[in-house]
Amino acid sequence: MTKTIFRKMIQHDATGGLLLVLAAVLAMIIANSSLNPMYQHFLNVPVSIRIDDFAIAKPLLLWVNDGLMAIFFFLIGLEVKREIIDGELSSRDQIMLPAIAALAGIVFPALLYTWFNWGNPNSIAGWAVPSATDIAFALGVFSLFSRYVPLSLKLFLLSVAIFDDIGAIIIIALFYSQDLSPLSLLVAVSCLIVLYLLNRNRVRYHSAYILVGIIMWAAVLKSGVHATLAGFALAMFIPFDVKNEDGNSILLDLEHSVQPWVAFAILPIFAFANAGIVLTGLSIDDLLHPVTLGVICGLFIGKQVGIFGACWLAIQLGLAKLPKGASWLQLYSVCVLCGIGFTMSLFIGSLAFEGDTNNYFEQVKLGVLVSSVLAALWASWLINSSREQTDSKQESSRSLAH
Repeated sequence: MTKTIFRKMIQHDATGGLLLVLAAVLAMIIANSSLNPMYQHFLNVPVSIRIDDFAIAKPLLLWVNDGLMAIFFFLIGLEVKREIIDGELSSRDQIMLPAIAALAGIVFPALLYTWFNWGNPNSIAGWAVPSATDIAFALGVFSLFSRYVPLSLKLFLLSVAIFDDIGAIIIIALFYSQDLSPLSLLVAVSCLIVLYLLNRNRVRYHSAYILVGIIMWAAVLKSGVHATLAGFALAMFIPFDVKNEDGNSILLDLEHSVQPWVAFAILPIFAFANAGIVLTGLSIDDLLHPVTLGVICGLFIGKQVGIFGACWLAIQLGLAKLPKGASWLQLYSVCVLCGIGFTMSLFIGSLAFEGDTNNYFEQVKLGVLVSSVLAALWASWLINSSREQTDSKQESSRSLAH
């Protein structure tokens, strides 16, 4: 069943990636039309939930970023746990190459962004923006050429993205949490203890875990730690080897249920809410802005140089092997795809520049858009070139055989 869910995940992410692009394009069209005031008003509609003295009041945009994205992180957590227990990350040989690649793919882009923004204490807060890969978008592009490349490269891309997400979660927890509330943190820790007891006693009802998870999300939201981390923490306590009434793993069943909602609703909604870049009035100065340049160079150059360079070094030193059936050019093309950082990059940017008055988040949006398009086009050309090389070699082999 694990392999079946893995195949469905690739299909959902590939189709969801295309839907993600359409949602982002629609947001840009609306933001640059007469409908922009309505679009901005819609995102800032106040939404509140109150129970006695406890209240959560946020504009709709933050409900998307803090609420819906917690479900996205929950899915990431389920995928990570499954892959570690019984998947592509369950052995040292399988995890070595993508782990090394992901680490380099976080460090190099961050260094490039920091270099462009060194000396500006406000803009340097976005150093982590180019460190993340958007797996849905990347697989959407990859799916267009999937029949020309080996399955091992899909597994490599997915594994790098998983490690990438783990890195992003750690970064958010350490660097983008503020004004911590001891009481709310105590409630969140209590929820973790309850989840541990549910797991320990092999409770098989989804609702028990989800109810505690919702309480924990509200506590984390009030604690000053970013609320999306509650989704990832909840996933870590969902048991893998406990079966439900139908004889299926609770974790796999939840992953299978949540995945289409994330791919076809949550991520497109997030893209629509965050990708509305106003292009009118843009000049060369906007492209040359340190934040924009840092994001573009970090994602488009830092990702491919860091990941491919780390892979080449690891393989040359014998620490890992080239993915089965893949050529160096094909591996490089996948490394370029990792420069598509749409969802997570925008998300980290929204955290880094929340409440900022310098419009740095608008520069982040522009940088993410340009770098993602460049990475998608360059990777597509490379994959197509590798296909032509493979076809040429096969034709030469057939000629020699005759």
